[in-house]
Amino acid sequence: MRIVLTGGGTAGHVTPHLAIIPRLLKEGWDIHYIGSETGIEKELIESIEGVTYHAIKTGKLRRYFSAKNFTDPFRVLAGAAQSISLLRKLKPNIIFSKGGYVSVPVVYAAALNRIPVIIHESDMTSGLANKLSLPFAKELLCTFPETAKEAGNKAVYIGSPIRDELLMGKREKGMKLFGFNENRPVLMVVGGSLGAQAINRAVRGALTELTKCFQVLHICGNGNVDGKYEGMKGYVQVQYLKEEMADAYACADVVISRAGSNTICELLALRKPTLLIPYPSTASRGDQLVNAASFERRGFSRVLEQADLTPDILVKRVIEVYRDRGQLIDSMNREPRMKAADRIVERINLHAKKDKA
Repeated sequence: MRIVLTGGGTAGHVTPHLAIIPRLLKEGWDIHYIGSETGIEKELIESIEGVTYHAIKTGKLRRYFSAKNFTDPFRVLAGAAQSISLLRKLKPNIIFSKGGYVSVPVVYAAALNRIPVIIHESDMTSGLANKLSLPFAKELLCTFPETAKEAGNKAVYIGSPIRDELLMGKREKGMKLFGFNENRPVLMVVGGSLGAQAINRAVRGALTELTKCFQVLHICGNGNVDGKYEGMKGYVQVQYLKEEMADAYACADVVISRAGSNTICELLALRKPTLLIPYPSTASRGDQLVNAASFERRGFSRVLEQADLTPDILVKRVIEVYRDRGQLIDSMNREPRMKAADRIVERINLHAKKDKA
């Protein structure tokens, strides 16, 4: 049995694949991944043993004016031609797509080759790539129950796949790794794979006050380490974590995060009290605002709008989350774990064309 995975542009379109790949390998699937030539998916996937990576040309799907809107359609067409050729050569039993602009030509090529497609939507509202792909998909697997109710008869509420290794982190190992003291709480700041400049500025502006209460682990994004703060007592900054992420989560007592679906579902699975600072609608399609509102309504997290973000308010709200951590953890403990990665593999097996070579 052969499967093609696709999706990219941000880590959020890739990390769910990392959760299901070990299960697919265990079942004996021949796994291929179609991604972009330079995106983060190439960095995260290409080195995985047992997965063959194929790069295609991509063009971003924008809903705003850009000069690249005149050239990217040609890159999309080139990517579609490459995808058609690849799929005819590979003859996969099924395609699993996580969205992002690289996935659209792959899904269209699958439709032309009559290969079944399953897509997964992480957010409450579908992204443009998944909206374009849905007519050609067997199912839309949803992270949020609200999405499944609105997406029609193709929708299945399944949750967000969590990497097994994230659940196996060790607090003691994390504390030692980052040089933290066991007797003081740890505040972890996660801005996403690309970082979050507004959060980075506010955190650094609040460090004098934050480090009075917490030891701060700041995952600030690629290229965002500020040498001015290197060596500051109680503050550790890193660009991005891979295998160390599980131990970093394990040592965190409270978290500041954007409200990307994959990240907040990891925080829910790990029962981490969190202050969510979603991307504003002026900088995105507003999906993080909806995600954050859902988590706050269900009692899992607190929310601070970026428009209200200042160093002083940030300190106040973080202390409130830490104070209320017991209440937040109790709410999260009442939420059943979805075992989404296992369920996704079940849906893949259900829809795969068994007569393919």
